[in-house]
Amino acid sequence: MKATRELLPPSARIFVAGHRGLVGSAVTRRLTADGYQVITRGRDGLDLRDAAETGRFLAEVRPDAVVLAAAKVGGIMANSTYPVQFIEDNLRIQLSVIAGAHAAGVGRLLFLGSSCIYPKLAPQPIREDALLTGPLEPTNEPYALAKIAGIVQIQSYRRQYGASYISAMPTNLYGPGDNFDLETSHVLPALIRRFHEAKRDGRESVELWGTGSPRREFLHVDDLAAACALLLRTYDGDEPVNVGCGDDLTIRELAQTVRDVVGYEGAIAWDSTKPDGTPRKLLDVSRLTDLGWKPTIPLRDGIASVYTQWRSEA
Repeated sequence: MKATRELLPPSARIFVAGHRGLVGSAVTRRLTADGYQVITRGRDGLDLRDAAETGRFLAEVRPDAVVLAAAKVGGIMANSTYPVQFIEDNLRIQLSVIAGAHAAGVGRLLFLGSSCIYPKLAPQPIREDALLTGPLEPTNEPYALAKIAGIVQIQSYRRQYGASYISAMPTNLYGPGDNFDLETSHVLPALIRRFHEAKRDGRESVELWGTGSPRREFLHVDDLAAACALLLRTYDGDEPVNVGCGDDLTIRELAQTVRDVVGYEGAIAWDSTKPDGTPRKLLDVSRLTDLGWKPTIPLRDGIASVYTQWRSEA
């Protein structure tokens, strides 16, 4: 790890790829609040899977930095249903943006991966050097392999060209702008919607996948955005950096917390015939905390805020 002087001038122009997503929107809010000039383009104006189109855009705009937050994401069901799209779309986006940024002379780039890059049975908490030391979780292997390729691509540009490009690996995220579609969402927004609808419809129980025993950590996306801003300003190392809260809970405990926040009083039924996924996934975040970062939003408070906002927008 190498922490350095400020690597971005206060007036830097930063292109956030994927600014309408959960992560990208939070990063956009944070960088704008920090005084940077944020550049964005929607899917209707720029297909990041198209290398030629993306290269032309970056050559024209020539930002000082790029945050690559664009990705095709989803939970266990989506990953199992669309493995081709999860590997191919993400590979195309990464190749287009990273290569296009280098060709356009972009000085800084932050690639955002995922904690699913680590082996299914990695020692806990997971250090960054656990990468490629064991088999991946089969339910999201295509997505994980695409993200691993992105990390290696970043490292390759550093080694071959001396590019000041870096990678960060967030844990499970939630926050404003999350995806609440039950077929494609991650576990936390799916739980919020399931319990909300059960309460609304007066159902006596809610059935959830698995046993509830896997342990996960959850980080509010605004805390991730703060970490991204810090890394852009101060970090210039070859190694990826984990971004998490350093604490976890069981999915069963998470479900009970969401049920309490929503105010649902029915029972929870666990379908143990459905997959649990990785038994535990807690990140070692010492590399990031050594740079002076720590999360600020408690999980229950964050869930309550997201639930309130989602209800107001639904």
